[in-house]
Amino acid sequence: MSNTNDPKDATPGGAAASPAAKGNPAETVESEPLAPETADPAGAQSATHDVPPPPRSTQILKEIFGGSAAISVLAVLLALLVGGILIVMTDEAVQEAAGYFFSRPADTFRAIADAVGGAYAALFRGSVFNYLRPDDLVAAFRPITETLANATPLIAAGLGVALAFRVGLFNIGGRGQMLIAAAAAGYVGAYIPMPPVIHLIVALVVGIIGGALWGGIVGLLKARTGAHEVIVTIMLNYVAFYLVSYLLRTEGALQAPGQNNPKSGAMLETAVFPDLLGPQYNLNLGFILVVLATIYVWYLLNRSAMGFQFRAVGENPHAARVAGINVGSVYVKVMLIAGALVGLAGVYQVLGNFTGGFAAGLDAGIGFDAITVALLGRSKPWGVFFAGILFGALKAGSYTMQAAEGIPVDIVLVVQSFIVLFIAAPPLVRAIFRLPTPDSSFRWRLPSNSRTKEAAR
Repeated sequence: MSNTNDPKDATPGGAAASPAAKGNPAETVESEPLAPETADPAGAQSATHDVPPPPRSTQILKEIFGGSAAISVLAVLLALLVGGILIVMTDEAVQEAAGYFFSRPADTFRAIADAVGGAYAALFRGSVFNYLRPDDLVAAFRPITETLANATPLIAAGLGVALAFRVGLFNIGGRGQMLIAAAAAGYVGAYIPMPPVIHLIVALVVGIIGGALWGGIVGLLKARTGAHEVIVTIMLNYVAFYLVSYLLRTEGALQAPGQNNPKSGAMLETAVFPDLLGPQYNLNLGFILVVLATIYVWYLLNRSAMGFQFRAVGENPHAARVAGINVGSVYVKVMLIAGALVGLAGVYQVLGNFTGGFAAGLDAGIGFDAITVALLGRSKPWGVFFAGILFGALKAGSYTMQAAEGIPVDIVLVVQSFIVLFIAAPPLVRAIFRLPTPDSSFRWRLPSNSRTKEAAR
């Protein structure tokens, strides 16, 4: 019996020699071709050579400019550029100057600069800081508070939509969840007197529970019957709208006593969100609640076991089920929390904005705008927070832009639509700005063997 450990039968690399290596051609067998490192008698040093990695600064810039945050920022810039083009096309001064462009082209460019610059300057004055009123600090800083006030319900609803996105659910039932939460909070706030602090807390909690239960219906149907959440949420939007409309027309329900209009009674003072900076600013406790909700969602997704289950199901529900996660239970939980977050937006509307009584149109399209906010924020809590502030700024500044420059508010809606378009097409944004893809990797070891190079080509 031969000893396989005999050094005579071993190659220089330490492996057992084949029959062909022993010089017996009759016993040669076909085998896998050796790698260039093994076939080269000179050793692995001539087969490969080390390529130094790129500088760390290059990798950091690649991650910054190729990441999702950069895509979101550039999508906003492209949308503003498209909005500027529309402003130029509809401005009368530009059209007039374009009539004699070839005789005096400078006039046309000056008119374009005045139109676009004036529009976006008015947008800034109406949303961030009114630099035309430096002597009146209240008037100068009021725009930023208007932006935060407009952003508050968008952030709350956007968090609910984004949280469902992270689990792979498309929650477009924000309108219904807002209406149910507003109806529940509005009834407590308008018709059930309580002590000051307790009244506000009870109205807030009841409204949030209402939104959570309305969203939980979607999760329960998804878990038990496999019903598609898009269809269910769309239908529940209509159910909530007509249900609240009926209650607002029914005396003894939500309709104010002695009134024929479909409108609720005014909120009692004990159930109204208190102002944060005084009555001269339109900013109340709701903004603080939204900041706390953002922190909670961040902690839930990134620091809790439940959040790990949410992210696992969102990545691959089948693998999560194999790993022992109850996917149906996750669907119910996430829709309960998402409905509560969207419900917070509805509570803010009735206890913060429409304190004199609300109607069935109190959602004001926020339930659908929240989808755009969640997309722009990449379904990340702080991304949704800043995306909501951006949309709040666009909404607040659009009125100043219309009043000062005569530009329709619809231009802002067009800008928002283009933001969604560019967010939905990251390759388009990367192609325009020639950005690297975030998943591209460097090859640290390149083969020097000519045969391997030819195969790589």
